[in-house]
Amino acid sequence: MTTAVIYSNGNQECERIAQLLKALPQVSEFLRYDLDKDFSKTQFEMEFGGDAAYPQVSYGSKHLGNMKETLQFLKSNGILDK
Repeated sequence: MTTAVIYSNGNQECERIAQLLKALPQVSEFLRYDLDKDFSKTQFEMEFGGDAAYPQVSYGSKHLGNMKETLQFLKSNGILDK
């Protein structure tokens, strides 16, 4: 089983990827960190870079990136049907 982590600013892409990750049977734990509640914009930029887009996702011990990169990883690893 795997832990999924999302860093969110509450936009629609964040909400969609959060729902998807929660629904995956491989995900045993889902953690969501929200901008201005759990981290600041400065902390986000220091962690992921100034041009990083929301959401930022980690799956297990691997940082996947934004929504597009996360979907590509899930598809290429057979977690989502192609």
